[in-house]
Amino acid sequence: MDIVVKGRNVEVPDHYRQHVADKLTKVERYDHKLIRVDVELFHERNPRQSDHCQRVEITCYSRGPVIRAEACAADFYSALDAAISKLDSRLSRAADRRRVHRGRHSPVSVAAATASLAFTPPERYGTTALATQTEMVQAERVDGFDLLEEADDQPWHIVREKEHPGEPMTVDDALFHMELLGHDFYLFNDKESGRPSVVYRRRAYDYGVMSLGM
Repeated sequence: MDIVVKGRNVEVPDHYRQHVADKLTKVERYDHKLIRVDVELFHERNPRQSDHCQRVEITCYSRGPVIRAEACAADFYSALDAAISKLDSRLSRAADRRRVHRGRHSPVSVAAATASLAFTPPERYGTTALATQTEMVQAERVDGFDLLEEADDQPWHIVREKEHPGEPMTVDDALFHMELLGHDFYLFNDKESGRPSVVYRRRAYDYGVMSLGM
């Protein structure tokens, strides 16, 4: 399993990379077919967000669905621990679903399986992503991490680009993928209608589906 650690606007020191690798060694117990784990760090510069200024995102790639978790805290070590806790829960959920499909029992619907779980709104949307290349310069140093900032004066930036897999799936499968990513929406090709569709979270544990007309 490859572990890739990178910072979007922060320079990641070697000792933190090793800390991440040590923490993630246990996730393979859920899925021995994990190919790569991406860990991305981001520093929020808003002083009002000092208690949640460090964000860690973890994305796991395997032969199955992409599984993702993220968390914010006052430091990157606490944020990593919180993100790994969420990741453990989602990896365990995916492992349980695989065991159901290997047997002859009907799988429990995602809505029923997650009805008792507390929902934590995602801090930001996005699945697998590529950061747009911009010139970065060192700005300051906080807790042993060199913070970076963009060198230009552009007021806005496209920071993520996605290429989403288009394999047809059922609504229930789309809900399952949405839960594993920790999002409140998920884009997919509906297996029954053949239309591009989106499942999304409404209130509490209710869901909705939107499709494009032909």
